[in-house]
Amino acid sequence: MPLSEHEQRQLEQIEQALYREDRRLARLVRSSDPRVHYRRRAAEALVGLALGAAMIAVGIVLAIIGLAVAGFVVMLLCGIWALNNWRQMTSTALGAAPNAGTGSKRRSRRRRRGTTGRATFGERIDERWRRRQEGGY
Repeated sequence: MPLSEHEQRQLEQIEQALYREDRRLARLVRSSDPRVHYRRRAAEALVGLALGAAMIAVGIVLAIIGLAVAGFVVMLLCGIWALNNWRQMTSTALGAAPNAGTGSKRRSRRRRRGTTGRATFGERIDERWRRRQEGGY
Protein backbone atom coordinates (compact mmCIF):
# COMPACT_ATOMS: atom_id res chain seq x y z
CA MET A 1 0.00 0.00 0.00
CA PRO A 2 1.55 3.34 -1.01
CA LEU A 3 2.10 6.04 1.56
CA SER A 4 0.07 9.21 1.47
CA GLU A 5 1.82 12.47 0.67
CA HIS A 6 1.72 13.53 4.33
CA GLU A 7 3.16 10.20 5.51
CA GLN A 8 5.88 10.39 2.85
CA ARG A 9 6.89 13.88 4.06
CA GLN A 10 6.98 12.69 7.68
CA LEU A 11 9.14 9.73 6.74
CA GLU A 12 11.57 11.99 4.85
CA GLN A 13 11.78 14.36 7.84
CA ILE A 14 12.51 11.45 10.18
CA GLU A 15 15.19 10.15 7.81
CA GLN A 16 16.82 13.59 7.54
CA ALA A 17 16.84 14.01 11.32
CA LEU A 18 18.33 10.55 11.75
CA TYR A 19 21.02 11.29 9.15
CA ARG A 20 21.92 14.55 10.92
CA GLU A 21 22.24 12.83 14.29
CA ASP A 22 24.22 9.78 13.17
CA ARG A 23 26.57 10.38 10.22
CA ARG A 24 27.92 6.82 10.36
CA LEU A 25 24.43 5.38 9.95
CA ALA A 26 23.79 7.71 7.01
CA ARG A 27 26.97 6.51 5.30
CA LEU A 28 26.00 2.86 5.87
CA VAL A 29 22.49 3.37 4.52
CA ARG A 30 23.76 5.19 1.43
CA SER A 31 26.31 2.46 0.73
CA SER A 32 23.60 -0.22 0.90
CA ASP A 33 21.34 1.66 -1.53
CA PRO A 34 21.66 -0.14 -4.91
CA ARG A 35 20.97 3.08 -6.83
CA VAL A 36 24.28 4.49 -5.61
CA HIS A 37 26.15 1.52 -7.05
CA TYR A 38 24.26 1.60 -10.35
CA ARG A 39 24.87 5.35 -10.70
CA ARG A 40 28.61 4.90 -10.06
CA ARG A 41 28.81 2.06 -12.60
CA ALA A 42 26.94 4.14 -15.17
CA ALA A 43 29.43 6.98 -14.61
CA GLU A 44 32.34 4.55 -15.04
CA ALA A 45 30.78 3.29 -18.27
CA LEU A 46 30.50 6.88 -19.53
CA VAL A 47 34.22 7.34 -18.84
CA GLY A 48 34.79 4.16 -20.87
CA LEU A 49 32.71 5.65 -23.68
CA ALA A 50 34.93 8.73 -23.70
CA LEU A 51 38.03 6.54 -23.66
CA GLY A 52 36.70 4.51 -26.61
CA ALA A 53 35.94 7.68 -28.56
CA ALA A 54 39.48 8.89 -27.91
CA MET A 55 40.86 5.55 -29.10
CA ILE A 56 38.85 5.85 -32.31
CA ALA A 57 40.08 9.40 -32.90
CA VAL A 58 43.73 8.49 -32.27
CA GLY A 59 43.41 5.37 -34.42
CA ILE A 60 42.04 7.41 -37.34
CA VAL A 61 44.61 10.21 -37.00
CA LEU A 62 47.59 7.84 -36.72
CA ALA A 63 46.14 5.44 -39.32
CA ILE A 64 46.13 2.51 -36.91
CA ILE A 65 43.00 0.62 -37.88
CA GLY A 66 43.33 -1.89 -35.02
CA LEU A 67 43.25 0.90 -32.44
CA ALA A 68 40.16 2.45 -34.04
CA VAL A 69 38.39 -0.93 -34.10
CA ALA A 70 39.35 -1.57 -30.48
CA GLY A 71 37.99 1.87 -29.58
CA PHE A 72 34.72 1.03 -31.29
CA VAL A 73 34.46 -2.23 -29.35
CA VAL A 74 35.22 -0.42 -26.09
CA MET A 75 32.55 2.19 -26.88
CA LEU A 76 30.00 -0.47 -27.77
CA LEU A 77 30.57 -2.49 -24.61
CA CYS A 78 30.63 0.57 -22.36
CA GLY A 79 27.44 1.86 -23.96
CA ILE A 80 25.67 -1.43 -23.28
CA TRP A 81 27.02 -1.44 -19.74
CA ALA A 82 25.86 2.16 -19.14
CA LEU A 83 22.38 1.47 -20.48
CA ASN A 84 22.06 -1.69 -18.42
CA ASN A 85 23.07 0.09 -15.21
CA TRP A 86 20.83 3.05 -16.01
CA ARG A 87 17.87 0.70 -16.58
CA GLN A 88 18.57 -1.12 -13.30
CA MET A 89 18.93 2.16 -11.44
CA THR A 90 15.62 3.53 -12.72
CA SER A 91 13.75 0.28 -12.12
CA THR A 92 15.11 0.24 -8.55
CA ALA A 93 14.00 3.84 -8.09
CA LEU A 94 10.52 2.97 -9.32
CA GLY A 95 10.30 0.03 -6.95
CA ALA A 96 10.31 -2.69 -9.60
CA ALA A 97 12.58 -5.69 -9.56
CA PRO A 98 15.57 -5.03 -11.84
CA ASN A 99 15.32 -8.24 -13.85
CA ALA A 100 11.60 -8.95 -13.54
CA GLY A 101 9.86 -9.60 -16.83
CA THR A 102 6.36 -8.24 -17.26
CA GLY A 103 5.28 -10.59 -20.03
CA SER A 104 3.85 -13.29 -17.77
CA LYS A 105 2.00 -10.74 -15.64
CA ARG A 106 0.50 -9.17 -18.72
CA ARG A 107 -0.68 -12.50 -20.06
CA SER A 108 -2.23 -13.57 -16.77
CA ARG A 109 -4.08 -10.26 -16.45
CA ARG A 110 -5.32 -10.57 -20.01
CA ARG A 111 -6.63 -14.05 -19.42
CA ARG A 112 -8.48 -12.93 -16.31
CA ARG A 113 -10.08 -10.05 -18.18
CA GLY A 114 -11.25 -12.31 -20.98
CA THR A 115 -11.53 -10.72 -24.42
CA THR A 116 -11.56 -7.12 -23.17
CA GLY A 117 -8.42 -5.13 -23.65
CA ARG A 118 -5.73 -5.65 -26.23
CA ALA A 119 -5.11 -9.28 -27.08
CA THR A 120 -1.89 -10.75 -28.44
CA PHE A 121 -1.59 -11.71 -32.08
CA GLY A 122 -2.06 -15.41 -31.33
CA GLU A 123 -5.16 -14.73 -29.22
CA ARG A 124 -6.69 -12.64 -32.01
CA ILE A 125 -6.02 -15.39 -34.58
CA ASP A 126 -7.56 -18.01 -32.26
CA GLU A 127 -10.62 -15.84 -31.75
CA ARG A 128 -11.07 -15.32 -35.48
CA TRP A 129 -10.69 -19.07 -36.14
CA ARG A 130 -13.29 -19.85 -33.49
CA ARG A 131 -15.75 -17.35 -34.96
CA ARG A 132 -15.25 -18.78 -38.45
CA GLN A 133 -15.94 -22.28 -37.18
CA GLU A 134 -19.12 -21.09 -35.48
CA GLY A 135 -20.25 -19.26 -38.63
CA GLY A 136 -19.74 -15.76 -37.26
CA TYR A 137 -17.92 -14.46 -40.36
